[in-house]
Amino acid sequence: MSYVGVGVSPGNVPVYHGINLKVVDRRVRVTELVLRFLICGLGVLAAALIGSDTQVKEIFSIQKKARFTDMKVLVFLVVANGLAAAYSLVQGLRCMVSMVRGKALFNKTLAWAIFSGDQLMAYLMLAAAAAAAQSSIFAKFGEPDLQWMKICNLYGKFCNQVGEGLATALIASLSMVILSAVSAFSLFRLYGGDKGKTSAMW
Repeated sequence: MSYVGVGVSPGNVPVYHGINLKVVDRRVRVTELVLRFLICGLGVLAAALIGSDTQVKEIFSIQKKARFTDMKVLVFLVVANGLAAAYSLVQGLRCMVSMVRGKALFNKTLAWAIFSGDQLMAYLMLAAAAAAAQSSIFAKFGEPDLQWMKICNLYGKFCNQVGEGLATALIASLSMVILSAVSAFSLFRLYGGDKGKTSAMW
């Protein structure tokens, strides 16, 4: 009986020498590259949608202009997505360079730095999206007990565009969480038994 990628011990018991690590490495690289540029694009889109959102409403003959700066949580969301987009762009370019070169030394110090950066960005984006979502609920439905009015009844267009930006930011946040799992895999596999075979990874 023949086995693909399998060695046979003296006792005729199949012994697996491991999956083709080059194939695994390439798949991980491609996955990371796609996720980083996806996060970069979504982060820029979310920041642009919210940052450019304005609406003028006339209330009792007085014009009031709604901007994202009127809600500090939206400022936080724009900044968080801007930082995530810039960070993902830099890391994405790093991935491209490593793929063009074919291999790059991936030591534990660099692996920990990338893993920590991805974790930080994931927490930052999730915190910003969660805070913005909570404030958006108050803006949409108000809070009668605190006599907070439904702002979206007055600024419908503004709220709709903020909602689009928030949805984009949530998708970017979830993508960053997935990316954090990928970077965790890339890091902790260095501590496995085959780490000597996987030193050529970005």
